[in-house]
Amino acid sequence: MKKDIHPDYHFIDVKLTDGTVYQMRSTWGSEGETMSLDIDPTVHPAWTGGGARLLDTGGRVSKFKKKYEGLGF
Repeated sequence: MKKDIHPDYHFIDVKLTDGTVYQMRSTWGSEGETMSLDIDPTVHPAWTGGGARLLDTGGRVSKFKKKYEGLGF
């Protein structure tokens, strides 16, 4: 491994939206800094399973449903 080409890998604190703080290693910032997250697994719909809504812009969803209503989806 070549010397002096890799970024510094150190401990930082990561603060979630609910105030929970985790210590982890990262190349972000410098030793002991705190990274505050705006979105994390406790609030993001991808992890919480909620918030997904189907928006019917211009009636496209309605047209699709009407076109394929007889196929039993």
